[in-house]
Amino acid sequence: MDPLSAATPYDAIQQVAKFLNCKPTSAKVARFLDEHDELRHLREQFVIPKVSQLPPSDLALVDGSEDCLYFVGNSLGLQPKLARKYLEEELDKWEQMGVHGHTVGSRPWAWAENNIEQLMANVVGAKREEVALMNGLTVNLHLLLLSFYKPTTERHRILLEDKAFPSDHYAVESQISLRGFDPEKSMLLMSPRKGEQTLRTKDILHTIEKEGDSIAVILFSGVQYYTGQFFDIAAITKAGQAKGCYVGFDCAHAAGNVDLRLHDWGVDFACWCSYKYVNSGAGGLAGAYIHEKHAHTIKPALTGWWGHNLKTRFQMDNKMDLLPGVGGFRLSNQPILLVCPLQASLEVFNMTSMKALRKKSLLLTGYLEYLIKHYYSKDETNPQKPYVDIITPSNLEERGCQLSLSFSVPIRAIFQEMEKRGVACDMREPNVLRIAPAPLYNSFSDVHRLINTIGASLQASNELQ
Repeated sequence: MDPLSAATPYDAIQQVAKFLNCKPTSAKVARFLDEHDELRHLREQFVIPKVSQLPPSDLALVDGSEDCLYFVGNSLGLQPKLARKYLEEELDKWEQMGVHGHTVGSRPWAWAENNIEQLMANVVGAKREEVALMNGLTVNLHLLLLSFYKPTTERHRILLEDKAFPSDHYAVESQISLRGFDPEKSMLLMSPRKGEQTLRTKDILHTIEKEGDSIAVILFSGVQYYTGQFFDIAAITKAGQAKGCYVGFDCAHAAGNVDLRLHDWGVDFACWCSYKYVNSGAGGLAGAYIHEKHAHTIKPALTGWWGHNLKTRFQMDNKMDLLPGVGGFRLSNQPILLVCPLQASLEVFNMTSMKALRKKSLLLTGYLEYLIKHYYSKDETNPQKPYVDIITPSNLEERGCQLSLSFSVPIRAIFQEMEKRGVACDMREPNVLRIAPAPLYNSFSDVHRLINTIGASLQASNELQ
């Protein structure tokens, strides 16, 4: 029996329960799904913190020797086991041969990031020459906007979400001001309909059709950080380009999460961090993408030595031999100590495919959704009972790993009780928890344990009031 062959996650859960002759909510279902998970071995490639290692460990109410329930890969992914080994290799090389490390060994510092660009390109659905690993996300966004945002009096607006991640909002605001325009007039912000939490694709496309002649750049997130909504990148790109706009995406919450096809969808530019679902560590090396169609037409506004062709870079003649495409946007050499953990993680991704990870992710997140709705839906017969709404779209094609859970009661006390029980997740006051079951290392049994923990935490927090 293959649970992944079912039409929907709900079908899979029901079929497994029937096969096992148990309730769909039984832990037997989770164990069965784990036993039949062809990607379960990937969990072994990561270091999972123990409950006793997490704050507030002195208040822990469960066995401290157990693995914690880590559902916060949407903020910081777990450490790949090979990260320490690779870092120590480079520290040893630095200690033992100094400057010669730039050109010697399996990871020469002068071009170490070039060796893993193909692995990164595979994760985001791009060609190798369309991807560069450099800087941090917001730095890359600024570099890209400097070249793609060329406002005129007729076409000067940038379309983005009203609740875009602050970095994107600030970057757009400053880029507009830099060109002498007024952000109040040149930022076109889209909000969901009244009473709704997420944007409808048809509303986005309608805005592009209506306002497109005045829009220079469309900048959306691939997956919205708060709601977990996975935008229809292909449709937005097609609509924007049809109106003469450049279309770019901040894929911080999409890279390593959903099956991206940046090249095939014709996206003009994109950028992402690598420390969330790509597991490169806090402040890890970021990525940038420019479609090959712009390789010889879009030039960097700022240039540096690392944008110079490697074959002639060290001739030092101060005559720029600019790399085409995104490679020319490099400014300086990349920190080798950031390359190492990124390589360690990308090698784990290379053990499978984004298609396979996405397939598991849909079932894993669907299983979480099923249990949340079963135990914590609003009870009309008991209005005093706390309940949970899922603000992430129910349509599987409109979400990634993350479910954003909106509680009917304030969240802080519940969150604190969950921490005591070994759960690592993300709280957004006043009432939202972001839960992200990552298919690389989360299991179905993790999800089942989480559901029980939510119940115990709700009860404990209620008793404290």
